Amino acid sequence: MSASAWSLNSTLEKDTINIGDLPLSRVLVIKDANYPWLLLVPRRPDTVEIIDLSEIEQAQLMTEINRVARALKEVTKPDKLNIAALGNVVPQLHVHIIARRTSDAAWPRPVWGVVPPLAHDPQEVDTFIAALRRKIWLS
Repeated sequence: MSASAWSLNSTLEKDTINIGDLPLSRVLVIKDANYPWLLLVPRRPDTVEIIDLSEIEQAQLMTEINRVARALKEVTKPDKLNIAALGNVVPQLHVHIIARRTSDAAWPRPVWGVVPPLAHDPQEVDTFIAALRRKIWLS
């Protein structure tokens, strides 16, 4: 695959912090400190649905979802993990992995649109990303 064949959707680019690449997916942190919220975006052009990936890539995506979800769970100790691939607003395939707490602003509802995004404290997000990178084996 050529480097120019795949690019991150501009909305995802604007709303996230890139923390690194796994064999298939880019790992991103959503710029909303209300929730510990990660995205996995397979680096494959014109991919909208999981079924657009080959079966081998689907298996790789599940492996990466498991790795990232376990890391997020270890780092944040949530009450629940939400994992979803919706794509209703941004069609590029991306998987949300969100650490939820019964005390968060949206609990028990989905996180979208409940409260305005909260900017991350730069030092806190750097510490969060460093911990994730170690757990995900990106460092």
